[in-house]
Amino acid sequence: MSVFKDILRRAVEATPGAIGGAFADSQGEMVDSFAKGYDKYDWAILTAHYGVVMAQLHAAFGIWHYGGPEYFIAQHQKLGVVVHAVPGGYYALVAVNDPARVTFALTALRAVTDQLVREMG
Repeated sequence: MSVFKDILRRAVEATPGAIGGAFADSQGEMVDSFAKGYDKYDWAILTAHYGVVMAQLHAAFGIWHYGGPEYFIAQHQKLGVVVHAVPGGYYALVAVNDPARVTFALTALRAVTDQLVREMG
């Protein structure tokens, strides 16, 4: 297991109802992931799509000179997703099967962001 996958595993396992996590670059290219029962290809597509949203938010807030977002939350009927910016143009996400649990995912992502940065060198 890679170091990044292990970091993501800890975030997912610390989040009640989490179904997976991912770490990706600004282009949506997945660096690594940890997902329970999901096809790696499907998980990469989900990760890339939320990366597009993060990129759009960065672009929009950059116009207003507020700086990029630290994170955003998407709450769907049966899925909650937290996408958290990681310094260097990366992002990490955790998805939960109960949208009401996104605050747990945010807490877990905040806890591992520094670890991801340290491992990037």
